[in-house]
Amino acid sequence: MPDSLIPQLMTRLQGRVITPVDRDYQIARLVYNNLVDKRPAATVRVSGVDDVVGAVRIAQEFGVDLAIRGGGHSASGFGTCDGGIVIDFADYDRVRVNPVTARARAEGGARWAGFNHATHAFGMATTGGLDGAEGIAGPTLSGGIGYLARKYGLSCDNLLSAEVVIADGTVHTASAIENEDLFWAPRGGGGNFGVVTSFEYRLHPVDMVHAGVIFYSIDDSRTVAEFYREHLASAPKEFSAFLGFHLCPAASYLPAERHGEPMCVVAGIWIGDLAEGEARWQPYLDVAPVVGAMVQRMP
Repeated sequence: MPDSLIPQLMTRLQGRVITPVDRDYQIARLVYNNLVDKRPAATVRVSGVDDVVGAVRIAQEFGVDLAIRGGGHSASGFGTCDGGIVIDFADYDRVRVNPVTARARAEGGARWAGFNHATHAFGMATTGGLDGAEGIAGPTLSGGIGYLARKYGLSCDNLLSAEVVIADGTVHTASAIENEDLFWAPRGGGGNFGVVTSFEYRLHPVDMVHAGVIFYSIDDSRTVAEFYREHLASAPKEFSAFLGFHLCPAASYLPAERHGEPMCVVAGIWIGDLAEGEARWQPYLDVAPVVGAMVQRMP
């Protein structure tokens, strides 16, 4: 690492620069996937687009690796690096909603929980991730499969524009009518095309939903999976569910003696007429013995 890298970051950027000598470096360098253990030379908590521009240009000047961290989940570990610079959007996460145009613009560090909270105030939503703690950036840039996808498409289908800092440090707006070739990339194209500092999404009229999460014994997986496959193929687009496998969490609606046990899980939502919610979920409660379930109305 060049000796002058850190002084340049601290001199030219407004956001906080966290280095190995800082007390919170060990926390700042961590990502959600504990299998990824890397030590960047500096983590930059950007305060705005100008900090992103500066960090990109400094990385170019010094020839060091540059990693981008939105929500920090990145299972592949791309949100960090060894010996380089991490642009961390943790402090750049505001969401602004325009209820007249049914659009929302969110900064690069926003998470789905905060995004949903902001849009719910206006009775609207868009397809997000499967976990509120996820950042909006990673899922959108990779496609974005969420609970509203069957009705309203993927997260990237609802992306109207993006503000992008490309490798030379210049800022561009990408949309269907401006820099169309660049707009291809953030609509599910993956990574290494630039740093998206904000996302503009189309919103839909989704207010209260009937949500469910149901746990079954692992021994009933085949029965549940076969029913799930057949049911979802013909279910209304307003019903969306995902099947998976999970260690039984320590939730109050699950027996304490089963906590930590591998289980089959179905989770999803009904966004149609709320009066139909219980009936829409009942087949999943009847298909096999239920270890525990939480099925109810919620935002």
